Amino acid sequence: MELSQLKYFEIVAKHEHITRAAEELHIAQPSLSKAISRLEAELGVELFDRQGRNIKLNSFGRVFLKRVSKIFLELENGRQELADMSGLEQGRISLAWTSTLLLPRVLEGFLSIYPNVSFKQIVATTLEMKSQMEEGILDICISSPSVEGPGIVSIPLLTEEIFLAVPRNHRLAKRESIALHEVADEPFISTKQGYGFRDIMDGFCREAGFTPNIVFEGEVASTLINLVNAGLGVTFMPSPHKREYSVPLPKLLHISSPECKRTISLSYLEGHYLSKAARQFCQYIIDYFR
Repeated sequence: MELSQLKYFEIVAKHEHITRAAEELHIAQPSLSKAISRLEAELGVELFDRQGRNIKLNSFGRVFLKRVSKIFLELENGRQELADMSGLEQGRISLAWTSTLLLPRVLEGFLSIYPNVSFKQIVATTLEMKSQMEEGILDICISSPSVEGPGIVSIPLLTEEIFLAVPRNHRLAKRESIALHEVADEPFISTKQGYGFRDIMDGFCREAGFTPNIVFEGEVASTLINLVNAGLGVTFMPSPHKREYSVPLPKLLHISSPECKRTISLSYLEGHYLSKAARQFCQYIIDYFR
């Protein structure tokens, strides 16, 4: 059994499609099919269910994929550890960050000190972050709420107030604060389900005694703000960092009840080897928010 066979299997399992896997691996499709067949013959079981040109990972394949993924994770950890031992202050950090508005400023400061480090940013739901961290795909998560699970370390970085953003011509725009139940009948603009800020928002509304009427779901903060400015609804918004926004801000109202705050935390998997670059970045983030 060769590492190349295992890598071929991992990529085919990811796509569940021979042609797309062959394109990613830059090898001929027949060669890839033969390599997978030889691997199955050596293992004595089929790893995929085949129906014509369609293939799907079966129960044997799913079990074997977990082992193969651990093999490549260990090899990558070993590569990073050797690079650290040789004193190289460079590396690649895979990062999930839900507060994207602060990200450019933080990265700019870190990269001015460590210009040889590169980042791979991953956009994911809270559950996806947890899964990808456990699989070794993600090094670090910076999120709210924090990623929780066995072996996951979470360090609180910042607690900030959450406001209600309303159009400038809204009936409540002349107010400075409201109780959240006062907007129970308003149309809401929100991030998609599964994302941390949406979970927080839904929790605030439940505490106020209602389920929000979501009229639009999106991912980009500036898009949500533009929709509020257009009068299409209201939304929740963290403490504004005006230099981070390229669009005019709507009227922000303090929410008197319930208390609306969120805590942003840094999370990493304790058992996953963090490169020197990742450790430096963790410390930089902690110092930055301190």
